[in-house]
Amino acid sequence: MSVAFTKEESAETASETLLPDRPISPHPNLVTQSGLQALELQLRQAREAYEAAQQIEDVNERRRQSAVPLRDVRYFVERLRTAQVVPNPASSDTVAFGSTVTFSRADGRVQTYRIVGEDEADPKAGSISFVSPVAKSLIGKAVGDVAGAGNQEIEILSIA
Repeated sequence: MSVAFTKEESAETASETLLPDRPISPHPNLVTQSGLQALELQLRQAREAYEAAQQIEDVNERRRQSAVPLRDVRYFVERLRTAQVVPNPASSDTVAFGSTVTFSRADGRVQTYRIVGEDEADPKAGSISFVSPVAKSLIGKAVGDVAGAGNQEIEILSIA
C-alpha cells in the first residue's frame, strides 16, 4: 500500500514497521509436550504485547511497537499449527527424541542434554535440537556406543 493512503509521516516510517517473517525451519516441527506448552505461552505473550501496543495513541509509535509482536504472533501460530507432539521415549535402551543423554568427549568433558524440538532447544539450559549435529549422531545409539560429533568422538554414558 502506498504511504500516500496512510497516516504515516514518511515511507521510511512505514518500512520500519513491516518486518519480514521469522524463518520457518524446513524440518518437521517435532515438539515435546513441554515444548508445545512453551509455544502456547509464547503465542499468548506475543498477543498480549501486540494488544498493549495497540493502545498507543501515536500511529507511528503504535506501528513500531506492534511490528515485533505481530511478526511473533504469525510465527507462533504457524509453529503451533504444524507442531507434532512426540511422546516421551518408551525405553531408555537407545537415544531417541525426548531422551536425556549423558556423554563424554575425547577431551574429558562430560555433558548432558535432552533432545528436543527446534523451538525449545537451549544448550545453556541442557537441551539441544534433534536436528543438531550432536543429536543426529546420538539418535539410535545405546549406552557405551561411540558416535562422531564433528571432528570429535563422543561416548554415551547414560540415557534417561
